[in-house]
Amino acid sequence: MSFYKSIIALAATMVAAPAVAETEMPFALDWKFEGPSAPYFHALDAGYFAEEELAVTIAEGAGSLDAIPKVATGAFPIGFADINSLMRFLDQNPGAPVTAVMMVYDKPPFAIVGRKSLGVEAPEDLAGKVLGAPPPDGAWAQFPIFAAATGIDPSDITVEPVGFPTREPMLAEGEVAAVTGFSFSSTLNLKRLGVPEDDISVLLMADYGVDLYGNAIIVNTDFAAANPQAVTGFLRAVGKGWKDAIAAPETAIEALMERNPAADAALETERLGMAISANVLTDYVQANGMGGIDPDRLSSAIEQTKTIYEFQAEPDAALFFDGSYLPDDGSLTLQ
Repeated sequence: MSFYKSIIALAATMVAAPAVAETEMPFALDWKFEGPSAPYFHALDAGYFAEEELAVTIAEGAGSLDAIPKVATGAFPIGFADINSLMRFLDQNPGAPVTAVMMVYDKPPFAIVGRKSLGVEAPEDLAGKVLGAPPPDGAWAQFPIFAAATGIDPSDITVEPVGFPTREPMLAEGEVAAVTGFSFSSTLNLKRLGVPEDDISVLLMADYGVDLYGNAIIVNTDFAAANPQAVTGFLRAVGKGWKDAIAAPETAIEALMERNPAADAALETERLGMAISANVLTDYVQANGMGGIDPDRLSSAIEQTKTIYEFQAEPDAALFFDGSYLPDDGSLTLQ
């Protein structure tokens, strides 16, 4: 065969070679495109999902409960949601094909955020005050546990159902004295609205006896059973994204700004930093890597949930978290 014929044959072979099919994995976030979502966009732009042969698109959410039904129904194969709300969802929907597979917020950001000038600096200060709480809010879902742990009487508090867009503006205007929310979201939204930082009080529920986990990557279990390597690859890419964001937050924020150019880059960098230091890079994660859980702590969280929620059936921790999809190649070691 001549040289030219060889080249033609090689070219024909290359054309005929089938392309590697990527697995479609749309990802449902819990909230809008803000600082804490930057690691996922960075992982996308850095090619970490592509390296795993995954075609990932990222959709914003409407609260930390929002992704659970989306994933359970199969509308999204994977999402990001509050594991405590997932427990209750599975209790109310036995057999629903959804579980958590990777813990992200090892220390939950559930908080009561108030204003000192309106008399809120400690849990007991909520008595006689108006508390703004969005019904789909993950922090509001855990408020009964916070109340029980701190000994406050919810009947002494006037709860005002508010929308997410109006929550911080109402607090900034003094229409409510405090709100439920994620610490990094409500705090920085108030700063953006002009509330002085020294007037903001943050009561992080985890600092007041609430022994819960926070948001986790959740997956449709039917999808995971059919695509185990894709799920593990997704988690590996997420771990790389968070590791890079911890090392260079500004780089991760650049990926966020590509999707949300109206955002304040400095504020979102600060928001990401708050999430990393308070919720993601905990002592447990530094010692054990990202993604896993302490079974005893999860059992404790279940018992604490029982104090304010009556399970229809005895809760089984194995239904709420499955660590078998986590990569074991060291990619989840964040430091």
